[in-house]
Amino acid sequence: MKKNIKLATILGVAVVAVAAILVIILKTAGGNLDVVGKESSASFEKILAASGSRVTADEANAGWSLEAPDDSVRFIWSEDYIRSPMHDVMLEFDAEPFVNAGLDTAKLPEYYAAYEGMLMVGTKLGTDALTYRGDPTPLAAYEQIVSKYRNAIGYHTALDHYNVSLGNGNMFEWAKDMQANSVTKEKQDKDIVFVLNPEPLIAAGVDPEKVEGWVYTTVSVEIDGKATDVYKFLKPFNLQ
Repeated sequence: MKKNIKLATILGVAVVAVAAILVIILKTAGGNLDVVGKESSASFEKILAASGSRVTADEANAGWSLEAPDDSVRFIWSEDYIRSPMHDVMLEFDAEPFVNAGLDTAKLPEYYAAYEGMLMVGTKLGTDALTYRGDPTPLAAYEQIVSKYRNAIGYHTALDHYNVSLGNGNMFEWAKDMQANSVTKEKQDKDIVFVLNPEPLIAAGVDPEKVEGWVYTTVSVEIDGKATDVYKFLKPFNLQ
């Protein structure tokens, strides 16, 4: 009887110890995951400041836009997912380079829109009526993505960039630090990058080697935990 009591006591202590360890591990894991969300907000705020007047309200998409220095493409993010008509996060860009390279817009998938010489690609995040402390701001609208749709925020190790996934292999990236790449220790020369998945564009007739103003190249990404080179259309800019 005493042996059974002692055994039960030992087992009880062991269960409590394992539970405590699991709590610590889960808290640590959650904290590590939060680092990307929190630090991405701080770096995005610096990108907004460096972009100055190129960050404007976008009433048509119920949010904000950050325009490239050459005026050829915009990253747009909604502040109210109920009012955003098609996408909540998206890129809007000049169609001409792609049309000149063979694009037939009628062959683009449904998550693309073509209008007035422009193309738009993006995704819906949800149908939330977002709430704010005070008036919505570009940074506060981004922080809503971090808090409610954390899986849309990523980190690109090779470039030392954070990014917002726009669905289907498209994204907007920005430097963690505009001064230096903390991974390679080299000077950071790509403060923001607009990224397009070339596959649907090629399927719609585009010759990728003939697209002017976009870099068609391979980028190292993680797929199932392994570094893999995939082709992308890139439009990088240095803001400083």
